[in-house]
Amino acid sequence: MPPIVQAIGLSKQVANGVAVVRILSDLSFSIEAGEACAVIGVSGSGKSTLLGLLAGLDTPSAGRVLLDGIDLFARDEDARAELRGRLLGFVFQNFQLLPALTALENVMLPLELAGRRDATEVAAEVLARVGLGERLRHYPKQLSGGEQQRVAIARAFASRPRLLLADEPTGNLDAETGAQVIELLFALNRERGSTLLLVTHDEALSARCNRVLRLAGGVLRDEKPVR
Repeated sequence: MPPIVQAIGLSKQVANGVAVVRILSDLSFSIEAGEACAVIGVSGSGKSTLLGLLAGLDTPSAGRVLLDGIDLFARDEDARAELRGRLLGFVFQNFQLLPALTALENVMLPLELAGRRDATEVAAEVLARVGLGERLRHYPKQLSGGEQQRVAIARAFASRPRLLLADEPTGNLDAETGAQVIELLFALNRERGSTLLLVTHDEALSARCNRVLRLAGGVLRDEKPVR
């Protein structure tokens, strides 16, 4: 069985006026199904860029990304989108909820786009699981930051993705609310048997993972299990 994620010689550079800025340099690593892996490093080290490349939301300057053995960039954008919809879930620092939709509708949306006829029932069930069973009809502006992140987590897990990507999921939350979100994230990950790959500055969050990838200056400096 192939790794759920494999990066091979992955590099990203961008032109900045007359100069070329190298963001990531020749990264190679793999993540096995079921792992919880944190990507850590100072601001500007390339963490979010790496996550975008692994999801196929950005294209590399060199190298390959394999998701479940499938070469992501050997496919066109439509095929990459289909693969994302089938394999991936996302949780973002800024929640990325649609303000004109209720909590229920936000969670239903990716299910409906996937053609699920049971979108309402599934969305309501997972929102109840994250403690928002009484807030289904509330809009994002009527929810606290922690509640909005719970909606985002519900949306990410609703389709039972094999791989969940989280970009600073506690970055906009206070310490207590962030700790509650961490507990929820890992509880759902265990329950649903998915793989978790997250970018974080939060030491408590990275300590919950069984592996850490450390980026410095766009280079993978070390790779170690958390003890």
